[in-house]
Amino acid sequence: MKQWHCAIGGKQYGPVEESVLRQWISEGRIGLSDMVWAEGMAEWVALSSVPELSFSNPLGSFAAPQPTNTEFSPPPAQSAGGQTSNAELMTQARAILSGRWGLAIGTMFLYLVITTVISNIPYLGSIASLVLSGPFQLGIIFFALRFTRRQRAELGNIFEGFQHFGRALGAYLLQVLFVLLWSLLLIIPGIIASLSYSQTFYILADNPSIGPMEAIGESKKMMNGYKWKLFCLGFRFFGWSLLCLLTCGIGYLWLFPYMAVSFARFYDDLRGASNPAGVGDQTPDAHITP
Repeated sequence: MKQWHCAIGGKQYGPVEESVLRQWISEGRIGLSDMVWAEGMAEWVALSSVPELSFSNPLGSFAAPQPTNTEFSPPPAQSAGGQTSNAELMTQARAILSGRWGLAIGTMFLYLVITTVISNIPYLGSIASLVLSGPFQLGIIFFALRFTRRQRAELGNIFEGFQHFGRALGAYLLQVLFVLLWSLLLIIPGIIASLSYSQTFYILADNPSIGPMEAIGESKKMMNGYKWKLFCLGFRFFGWSLLCLLTCGIGYLWLFPYMAVSFARFYDDLRGASNPAGVGDQTPDAHITP
């Protein structure tokens, strides 16, 4: 039977039988974004990506790095999500970006160039932007989550949203419609609505089987009690944004990846996931045969 290893909070646990791993999951000891690995898998992956555990995204069958510092005691039960301060989330984001800025900047630059060009197409730009914004937004979320979780992130992830075109388009149009309707009351209800729906695309990326309305509903539940926290996290980048204007916009090449990783960490923290920066040295970027 397959033996599983998991990395939680900078420590590795296992190997354990799948039945034990499932028990840890049911007890809340492992979050959906914590990393797991078993012999025969290509790389360390988030728990949410393992088909044997009722998730999606089939795995490859290549060599992966041998886990080290193994502990045989079960991981501690995790506390409720959303407890990490915004300052700490940003610190974690900088740690994740350290030594990897090139990939993040290049991907964000390509994303911005493509979406800007589309929106400026004569006559058809507005329609094209409305139709394509959802898939592109889902694609950049795919990249941000994999990059943040130290999975295999690559520039081409920004086009992955087109593999889920219908769900992405539906989620985008519904969000625009709902926020617009709330904004008809006053600007504040519109802002609150946008914060409530803010996790929709992250949920779609993690759960390919659910539809747009279900993802929006799940986002509203997740953000209950955390809308102000997310608003404050976004406001922390306001000063940086003003400084970027002084660089003729060049600074945004660093600011946008910083924001994307910080918001991805906010989502993972809300889900009760551990800090992936702590398992940076155990990631599959190094292909070592076990």
